Amino acid sequence: MTDRSARVKTEARRRRPRGAVRDGLVAAGLELARTGGPDAVVLREATRMVGVVPNAAYRHFADRDELLAAVSTAALRELAGRMAAGVARVRGKHGDPDAALRRFHAIGTAYLAFAREEPGMFATAFALPQKHAYSPSDGGTGQDRTPLDHLRTALDELVDAGVLHRRRRDGIEYPIWSTVHGLAVLTGQGPLRDLPDATRHQLDELTGTFIDESLA
Repeated sequence: MTDRSARVKTEARRRRPRGAVRDGLVAAGLELARTGGPDAVVLREATRMVGVVPNAAYRHFADRDELLAAVSTAALRELAGRMAAGVARVRGKHGDPDAALRRFHAIGTAYLAFAREEPGMFATAFALPQKHAYSPSDGGTGQDRTPLDHLRTALDELVDAGVLHRRRRDGIEYPIWSTVHGLAVLTGQGPLRDLPDATRHQLDELTGTFIDESLA
């Protein structure tokens, strides 16, 4: 590296706004996760991608587990964004039974699609070196909504629409989440990963029908 390029790089580092290094490390961690899953998220490689010395990472993360926790949260946020986008594409007023069911189905469709299209990030989203806070500070209504928040909202609308009885609502998100997540794992990196697309699609439909019937 020439003296001039070294000075340019040093000046670029100096001009970084507060928080930029941490955000850059998390973004680098997401890219590592995308291609290699949670095992690929390491501090040294993330700092190399951001262009800072390895010790700079320790100003923001105590160790690799703290970086992985931040990347895991960011991957969950990516998944939640996919789910929100799927729900937003469904037309129909709140409380309409057909629209409520379509929004509920959009949640599961986005979840399975993310698992298949982004297997590395999906695995990283649930690699938990630390416990996730599933009750965000905004009450699950703002930009920090988790995938579980979206599922809960869809289920609450099913209650409002008369599709799901109010007495059966409490806690039903967990068996539903378990069912869809199990399918994502089995057909992603699990023993059903080599199924042909037609069979995979059929499994998606069977699982959806199973869940719908459990709500009746």
